Amino acid sequence: MTHGARFPAPQDDPRTPHLEARGLACDVGGRPGRGGRRVLDGVDLTVRHGEMIGIIGPNGTGKSTLLRVLAGVRPAAAGEVLVDGTPLRERSGRSRAREIAMVGQEEQPQADLLVGEVVALGRTPHRPPWAGGDAAERDAVLTALAAVDMDEAVDRSVEQLSGGERRRVLLARGLAQEAPLLVLDEPTNHLDVRHQLSLMRMIRRLERTVVVAIHDLNLAMAVCDRVVVLHDGGVHAAGEPESVLTPETVREVFGVEAVPVTHPRTGHTHLLFTTHEAGEPS
Repeated sequence: MTHGARFPAPQDDPRTPHLEARGLACDVGGRPGRGGRRVLDGVDLTVRHGEMIGIIGPNGTGKSTLLRVLAGVRPAAAGEVLVDGTPLRERSGRSRAREIAMVGQEEQPQADLLVGEVVALGRTPHRPPWAGGDAAERDAVLTALAAVDMDEAVDRSVEQLSGGERRRVLLARGLAQEAPLLVLDEPTNHLDVRHQLSLMRMIRRLERTVVVAIHDLNLAMAVCDRVVVLHDGGVHAAGEPESVLTPETVREVFGVEAVPVTHPRTGHTHLLFTTHEAGEPS
């Protein structure tokens, strides 16, 4: 079953950066600036309208924390986040939710809800206070579920779903929010290869601004306009994937050897990885 409605594209002035971070510092644990551990400092980031930016780096470098700060879920320890030139801290919660949809890596939908009920939560910022769902809301829910190939499951219980299916339902909730800016933390976790590829291609076609943390470097190269590499508490490198994900950068940041190869069918660059044990030639 498919539903032909397309998610509306953002209409903001493309000359103004959609998302901007200036001198951003991010802490984990404790209150921001009080007893937390600093994981990122001095982060400057500019994201244009309609751009897909990949945030990559080894585990523990602060990717998830950075996304939460960019989405306004967690306050910055220092610096500022701006959306369309306006400081994010000046926006109300409802206004922020209409602008930014975030799907976190560790989120789990409530097991006692139906799939459609979970996705309908994404419509909350658009409802008047105390209003229930209507036909337009159900259409938005079905459209979002169809985008992740889950529309047939709208009336199924979440507890009947696999881990990968639950990830797709959460992404559908984010799509139903119809926010022009999507912040996604490892959206392909728990998905098989087919659904990883189809999901990332679908996200790429959304005509949204997307900031996505992704651990698969080849997937980042295939779908992202630019990548930002986090390492040693800050931005190590940023730019177009092929110019940033060089063998030297991959070796320094991830501790593995990378060999760029050209895919014989697509012509795209892919990376082959090897590790070297002590005493082996590099």
